[in-house]
Amino acid sequence: MKALSEEYPRFGYRRIAAKLREEGFPVGKRHVQRLRRQAGLRVPPSVRKQVRRGLSTGWPTKATYKNHVWTWDFIADATHRGGALRILTILNEYTRECHILRADRALKSKDVLEWLAKAISQHGAPQFLRSDNGPEFIAHEVQRWLSASQIKTLYIDPGSPWQNGFVESFHSRFRDECLNRETLWTLTEARVVIEDFRRFYNQRRPHSKLGYLSPVRFAANNPNKHNRSGL
Repeated sequence: MKALSEEYPRFGYRRIAAKLREEGFPVGKRHVQRLRRQAGLRVPPSVRKQVRRGLSTGWPTKATYKNHVWTWDFIADATHRGGALRILTILNEYTRECHILRADRALKSKDVLEWLAKAISQHGAPQFLRSDNGPEFIAHEVQRWLSASQIKTLYIDPGSPWQNGFVESFHSRFRDECLNRETLWTLTEARVVIEDFRRFYNQRRPHSKLGYLSPVRFAANNPNKHNRSGL
């Protein structure tokens, strides 16, 4: 019984009794339960993992004008020979413009800040930035940079991707219309193909939620009345 309890530490007395009977010992579960108690054997309590949470600095909000709310997230893929691809998406929730679609083998906090800064220098700064609780987005370095840039954070609940529906919808279209259709042999080729898709999506693809205008045309027809200076 002790040997089985050590071999199967997550087994309770019922399963230990069943294993003993498999080995030919005529024991009942209550007998095993009593012996385990006397021997001080018990199933160790489960340790609940701590869920990492980013600190939201603004209320969850729906974008009502250009540069009101941006969202950022990652999507994963691979080149043809198995090399990992991690793709950073930065999306304007109001105009649906994809400001950044950057592929790399790996992207860390400093990388996402670099690409966010490039998007801001070209399009102005958002008031809010929505994301999940990925380590690249909740890192102290990122929190400090966003605070210094006066950009409020909106972190969705862990395990709730539907709370970031705009980027989830974009990733669905991106995978269906690009990643699943193209054989990407190298990182360089992947970057060219993915950037071509980003330009097509922004400039030429009709968007059903924008009255079948492309995001760029919709943005041109809806100038930002709450524009903030670039950072």
